[in-house]
Amino acid sequence: MEPGLIWILGGLLLLAAELALPGLFLLWAGIAAIGTGLVVLALLPPFEGVVATFLACLAGSIGCALWLRSRRPRQAVNDPAAGLVGRHGMLLPMEGPALRVRIGDSDWPARLPRDQKVPEAPQRVRVEAVDGVTLIVRPIP
Repeated sequence: MEPGLIWILGGLLLLAAELALPGLFLLWAGIAAIGTGLVVLALLPPFEGVVATFLACLAGSIGCALWLRSRRPRQAVNDPAAGLVGRHGMLLPMEGPALRVRIGDSDWPARLPRDQKVPEAPQRVRVEAVDGVTLIVRPIP
């Protein structure tokens, strides 16, 4: 059997194993093996060239995976603060130097955007963003 076909068959087996054992590493090794098989079919390099081709294809496929992963926007799944953005709350009377906002049954430390002055409490506010555990709120007119 042709060595290139053996590489392609091995790559297909790795891709099938990826379906049974999901982990994403077998996917990139399978793609690299198929690429190596195509190069071996076309050029028939010596053993060292085959190994170098496989390693280059593996590095390239993993590099592409990392590049694609970095382009994907970050998901805020299970981030408790992500559920607060857009919600409305009530600005509580100041009891010290910091603002506090009540949303539902919880009180949160808050601050206003830099261009806003502190309104008289109680005032309805909307959560614009979250900075750590501090809510950035804007008064609702």
